Amino acid sequence: MSRKGVLSVISGFSGVGKGTIVKKLLSEHDEYAVSISATTRAPRTGETNGREYFFLTKDQFESMIKNNGLIEYAKYVDNYYGTPREYVEGKLAEGKDVILEIDAQGAMQIKRQYPDAVLIFIVPPAAEVLRKRLIGRGTESMDKITDRLKRAGEETAYIEHYDYVVVNDMLDEAVMDVHIIIQSAHMRRKENEDFITSLSKEIKEKFI
Repeated sequence: MSRKGVLSVISGFSGVGKGTIVKKLLSEHDEYAVSISATTRAPRTGETNGREYFFLTKDQFESMIKNNGLIEYAKYVDNYYGTPREYVEGKLAEGKDVILEIDAQGAMQIKRQYPDAVLIFIVPPAAEVLRKRLIGRGTESMDKITDRLKRAGEETAYIEHYDYVVVNDMLDEAVMDVHIIIQSAHMRRKENEDFITSLSKEIKEKFI
């Protein structure tokens, strides 16, 4: 029975640890592929085209929009960010489970185009934990942290549109939860229609 890749979206509040979960998932399991986003922003020191991002010109990016070459995109501070369709669908065809780590607005775009995509929202065990994690990173001012917490409040409205919610309290447990959710999607009837058809035919031929 051939394995079809499952498309999954992982979203969550800033500072909740979704990136850490994805990195650990990749280090522990070889069936996953993380989609590489395209952007029109300039590469930062140490970044390589095709590794952190596909770095494109504005004209190249807008050409991809026009030709339906992106499965989701958005514009932030005069730069485009998006997910190339060819990369994602190519990996799915290879049987890889593709993970998109994107925001809630992008997730809604994905769900419209891929109704069978698995949407997972990562949350902290409590609001105060989220605040402490953002402060603990030590990379931003309190004003910026306050802005991120306000944004988290706005993002709660999207959670009801997700299929699963995973609490990131203990990292290893959260990683295992995400892995179980994605792998269980392979057992959905719709994912196994070809096998079911073949098996049903074989049983009827042999026993009826």
